[in-house]
Amino acid sequence: GIKPDERTKRQDILINVEVEADLGPAARSDSIEDAVNYRSISKRIIRRVENGSDHLAEKLAEDLARMILEDFPVDRVTLRIEKPGALRFARSVGVEITRERDALP
Repeated sequence: GIKPDERTKRQDILINVEVEADLGPAARSDSIEDAVNYRSISKRIIRRVENGSDHLAEKLAEDLARMILEDFPVDRVTLRIEKPGALRFARSVGVEITRERDALP
């Protein structure tokens, strides 16, 4: 968050991650070694969020997308970060980005 009270008191956020990858090898082998390991992605996201100090959801989304594309065998990732209860009369507000491995600088 950007407000002083948001910086001192951690807020709840929801992170939805959708990845696109070649699932053929895992489908043929039925082996976790050939699959995208969602548990590993989840653990890395949690560690990054808990240790981060981003002011904006946009920055966090960009960093998470880059981390996933660089460290896991996925071709494309879509991330949605939501802040529940951030606006009155709204369930949540958030940002969504899609990034592709081929577009990384």
